[in-house]
Amino acid sequence: MAAPIERSDCAELDRHDPLAPLRAEFALPEGTIYLDGNSLGPLPRAARDRVREVVDVEWGDGLIRSWNDAGWFDKPRTLGARLAPLVGAEPDEVVVCDSTSINLFKVLSAALRLRPDRTTVVSEAGGFPTDLYIIEGAAGSHRRRLLDDGQDLGEALDDDVAVVVLGHVDYRTGRLRDMARVTERVHRAGALMIWDVCHSVGALPVRLGDCDADFAVGCTYKYVNGGPGSPAFLFAARRHQDSARQPLSGWHGHADPFAFDVDYQPAPGVSRFLVGSPPILAYAPLESSLDIWNRVDLDRLRAKSVALTSLFLELAERECAGHGIEVASPRDPEQRGSQIALRHQEGYRIVRALIERGVIGDFREPDVMRFGFAPLYLRYVDVWDAVQELRDVLASGVWQADRFGVRSAVT
Repeated sequence: MAAPIERSDCAELDRHDPLAPLRAEFALPEGTIYLDGNSLGPLPRAARDRVREVVDVEWGDGLIRSWNDAGWFDKPRTLGARLAPLVGAEPDEVVVCDSTSINLFKVLSAALRLRPDRTTVVSEAGGFPTDLYIIEGAAGSHRRRLLDDGQDLGEALDDDVAVVVLGHVDYRTGRLRDMARVTERVHRAGALMIWDVCHSVGALPVRLGDCDADFAVGCTYKYVNGGPGSPAFLFAARRHQDSARQPLSGWHGHADPFAFDVDYQPAPGVSRFLVGSPPILAYAPLESSLDIWNRVDLDRLRAKSVALTSLFLELAERECAGHGIEVASPRDPEQRGSQIALRHQEGYRIVRALIERGVIGDFREPDVMRFGFAPLYLRYVDVWDAVQELRDVLASGVWQADRFGVRSAVT
């Protein structure tokens, strides 16, 4: 039997970690163990200078000339091409624009038009709420069919299903779906597949092209570290681009925006999914983050992600036994993303107590404590120290203090 892992073992892992130098690229507060990169990634240090450059030079000096001289007009496409390797797509299949919700509305509407003889949209009851809300709003007269937790997708597929919308990684438990297998089943039923990759992009290799996905949406403010409110992205497979029509026919998606025609003519390719003026200031931090991602081997990223989550799971079960903690994430690392979810009936209070101690995770109703493991900046010793704090919070009962029961607007 192997000896129980100790903090010195974690320090040794950090010394041999090929991704360790990338931690210096991020502004992480002293004394903070940040396990919430699955909600909001930290600030890339270079983003400060990039934002100043956009504000002071491109906007301040360049003024309107920067739409041409600084490439502002093409940012949705140029950033999409830079982000494409993170999701296994071709450069001309991705645009960075709008929010995840708006992008889902666009690609779902386009997908439904590509299957006009079918009247059902399949999604998951436990999916991220914005996906459910957007599907409800965009589906119109189409029927919604929701999968329950653990229900086999095959039970929902028939010859009336037009589109299936699923999260690649479950936002609560971290369960990872087999993208290739699911997409193949959906196509075999004659339907189109839309993936929400918000909780997988930047956490593990995503292979939309290899898996033959039709459309996908995702955000850039989680593991990609683009900043709060950074623009989202959408993927449209080349084979659908010429025939896809999305309903938000804004002028930036027009074939010739500066012709100022009265009638709308969609642009060729993925550009037809653009709507209005791109948010130039919001792009600036994302550009700095993508500079870092250009240096990342995604297979190494995944290997470290598996190691970090496995370490946390092993230590949490060892150190916190007997305190009412239940593991909600899959134990098989091949079936989970880069987070571990623990359940406890007083999960909210425990998370608040941990945050006060500098260990930042988050909470999801009704009882889920989520801990995200971003391999670019998280160390193995951080995992060790976080579990020691969790054990102390549980053993001491400090979480019972009144202040930890006060609900914040964002949990």
